Amino acid sequence: MSGYDRRLVEHLLPAVWDVEAAYGIRNPTAPDADMPKGTVDKKAAGTLFAHLADIRRGWKTAPLSLAERRTLFMHFALDWEDQRIAAREAVTDRAIRYRLERAVGKLAAHLNGTDYIDSYDELETAA
Repeated sequence: MSGYDRRLVEHLLPAVWDVEAAYGIRNPTAPDADMPKGTVDKKAAGTLFAHLADIRRGWKTAPLSLAERRTLFMHFALDWEDQRIAAREAVTDRAIRYRLERAVGKLAAHLNGTDYIDSYDELETAA
């Protein structure tokens, strides 16, 4: 199975809260629908359902703060814009973008079984 990156995690997150969202998610590694069909080993073919199971498990088990969880929920489940989330959380929209970036990174690292390294923390210790 391939590793999880930010793009894939963001692509899968809406399915955590909306089971029907899986019907609209395309496997990013699948060929275009208009491409000729070839033979496929069905046992090794799709990873989409495994990814969906992983993202749901990861949501429950990842080491996310409550603020990060709220922000992910409002952004990916409710489809709120950063400014609306910022107003709700009484912070700047820049703080919301930071929370989203950090939370998605933590979730991807958790799904990959690695430690999350926050580049912002590195900047603070370098200063």
